Amino acid sequence: MGVRRREMTFGKQNTENEAHAMLCYAFESGINALDTAELQHCVRASVYRRHWLVIAGSCHCLPDELLAAASCVRASHRPFNVAIVYWTIIFVVLTASSSAHHCVLYPVPPSKETQGRTDLYIGSWLKSQPRDKVIVATKVAGYSEQSTYLRQNAKVVRVDAANIKESVENSLKRLNIDYIDLLQIHWPDRCVPLFGEFFYDPSKWRPSVPFVEQLEAFQELIDEGKNEGGYGVRYIGVSNETSYGVMEFVHAAKDGLPKIVSIQNNYSLLVRCHFEIDLVEVCHPNNYNIGLLAYSPLAGGALTGKYLDIDSYAAKKGRFNLFPGYMERYNRSLAKEVTSKYIQLAKEHGLTPVELALGFTRDRSFVTSSIIGATSVDQLKVDIDAYLNTKRPLPPEVTSGIEEIFNTYKDPAVR
Repeated sequence: MGVRRREMTFGKQNTENEAHAMLCYAFESGINALDTAELQHCVRASVYRRHWLVIAGSCHCLPDELLAAASCVRASHRPFNVAIVYWTIIFVVLTASSSAHHCVLYPVPPSKETQGRTDLYIGSWLKSQPRDKVIVATKVAGYSEQSTYLRQNAKVVRVDAANIKESVENSLKRLNIDYIDLLQIHWPDRCVPLFGEFFYDPSKWRPSVPFVEQLEAFQELIDEGKNEGGYGVRYIGVSNETSYGVMEFVHAAKDGLPKIVSIQNNYSLLVRCHFEIDLVEVCHPNNYNIGLLAYSPLAGGALTGKYLDIDSYAAKKGRFNLFPGYMERYNRSLAKEVTSKYIQLAKEHGLTPVELALGFTRDRSFVTSSIIGATSVDQLKVDIDAYLNTKRPLPPEVTSGIEEIFNTYKDPAVR
């Protein structure tokens, strides 16, 4: 399992120099992977610590290429031995290709003018890094009628062969690399509940790109990457996906097409039900063996408590106030009430709010990586220290307190 850094602020709240400073600190701390997206203006990071890394796909181990990069990492100061003990890969996540018909995209807020800037900042930083020591993950946008500027002459963005190929080619150019380690579908081509929505609305069903067709497009890119001098993709995953989508992708891969190895979904103290209801079973190592990359474990910063006092300096500098409407589900009265209860629980047990929130996601057996975001080196240090140094696992009296709050309020940020 691990900590991953997401750069949702690069190019919007952070300059290129600030972005490079955070990337340098992250990698000096043992983080060796980046996750980016076409519309992302921020970088995220993750630390993987587990008996095995589920991202491996059907095997309970890492692919050879990722193992080679991982072998350099000693972020946890534990022996690196995949078969026997805990080991760590810290994953910096810079989201790459994102736009949706009813969601907030990266960078925050997204715009045609700043689209792709995160990739450019990462690309300029990567010039000074050995490519084989950095794992680069990115995303291709799902269905979008608004962000057509992502493509040339597009009336709508889809997850079909032409869109996927154009997205990857543009991402590779901006990042100045010749292959992507992990390519993820940022959200489905289908209409599904996203970004705080919980219930599926059958009236919004629409025809979508068949799962086999999507995998065939990814297969072409994987094959291209295997050719000498070719540009391509090594592994694929999904994001903001449902149980139905995961199962259909796995079934579609049974005839030799590439299997998804990861799912990047929202998961935190305030958002649990959507994944725990059935995706936990679907993704279990003994079932489809797909690793959860949990994004927003701090609920966009809400679980730090900084937004409880709207007049505080930290709140005024935060994204909820800088960009009105952004992640507003965490700013509602019930979500704030539950946040305050978790903060009180942390205080009672000598923990900071960040230690409680990141310790919770870190200790979940089904979480492969926790994806964090920061706008400064100081914030990043707090997050990484909390993930690595908070008692592992959290004491029973802390986890029972978490469950008591959860059993009363469930997911207060659902809309």
